[in-house]
Amino acid sequence: MNIAKHMEAVFVVAIAAAAATSFATAAVPAPSQRQGVAAVPFAGHMQVVTIVGKRPHASVKPA
Repeated sequence: MNIAKHMEAVFVVAIAAAAATSFATAAVPAPSQRQGVAAVPFAGHMQVVTIVGKRPHASVKPA
C-alpha cells in the first residue's frame, strides 16, 4: 500500500481519533484535592545502596 496515495485518509482518521479521545476524556472529572490534608514529610532513614563491581575493560564494552 502506497501511503502517499492515502495520506488524506490517514490524516482524516488521525483527526477523528484525536476528536474521539478529546470527547472521551472531557467527560472524566478532574481529581479533587482534599482540603486540610497536608503531606507528611519523610521522617525515616534514607536507604543506602552500595554498588560493587568491576569496570569492564575497553575491549569488552559494546561499540
